[in-house]
Amino acid sequence: MTDSPVDKLARATPQPVARRVRGLSDRAIAWIFVAPTIFLLLAVNIFPLIWTIRLSFTNFRANRPNREVEWVGLRNYERILTDSDIWLTMQATAHFLFWTILLQVLIGFTIAWLINRNFKGSAFWTTVIVLPMMLSPAVVGNFWTFLYQPQIGLFNYAVSFFTGVDPSSFSMIGSVNLAPWSIIIVDTWMWTPFVMLICLAGLRSIPDSIYEAAEVDRASPWRQFWTITVPMVLPFLMLAVLFRGIENFKMFDLVVQLTGGGPGSITELTSINLKREAFEKWRTGYASAYAIILFVTVFGLASIYVKALNKVKER
Repeated sequence: MTDSPVDKLARATPQPVARRVRGLSDRAIAWIFVAPTIFLLLAVNIFPLIWTIRLSFTNFRANRPNREVEWVGLRNYERILTDSDIWLTMQATAHFLFWTILLQVLIGFTIAWLINRNFKGSAFWTTVIVLPMMLSPAVVGNFWTFLYQPQIGLFNYAVSFFTGVDPSSFSMIGSVNLAPWSIIIVDTWMWTPFVMLICLAGLRSIPDSIYEAAEVDRASPWRQFWTITVPMVLPFLMLAVLFRGIENFKMFDLVVQLTGGGPGSITELTSINLKREAFEKWRTGYASAYAIILFVTVFGLASIYVKALNKVKER
């Protein structure tokens, strides 16, 4: 009988080392396996965060590393919180977040509810629906930029077919009024399948016995929907909102591909504005303070939201 690799490794281990390993507790062995991951986490996440916090109190510029760095205290934070342009980017981000999450939840839940009825071909249509979320944002951005072209884009011709408007009379990514909606439409198209999958998991976790008991009590389908389906799927919906809210707050690549933050700065989200402060204006200390403010905002709102989610789960 051939020895396994484990047996060969055990024979090759020196006796002093083998005795020490046999003397370790389960807790010590667990720490040996976990320690490399913790070290990597500290090196990749914690150290850059601490370094960013330090830079946020200085006037450091990455393009002038030899320049004397001055400690400016809270001046960067004060300038950010009193800058009207920053608040305009916050408003643009809030507008984007609200409409994308609302549309994705409504459409995603509706599609999940329809697919959960297990009609003929539901498995095929589920596969087709999830295709957009498998694509790269760069591919999606280029694809929709072509669709939005006023002269040759299919989107304008589709709008013209249903409304009768001249397809060359408007530009989705070139209009101040339409540009924000252009990125909302694309993000909704791309990530509604993600919300749909989470809602579908919630719908299929509801036991059939609950609906059978409701039918025995002569509850109407509408009554079953509002008293059984919605309350039991609500934690999954809230989880989907949490995931999409965090991701869309960081939205960068799709907007850059579609509008680049324009026209003007109407679609300049906070992530794009932060990138320009850090790598175009090279105000590294200022951008670090900006990043910390965004981090605290997302972390604080997410913490409050998670507490509300836990309360919903406990009900």
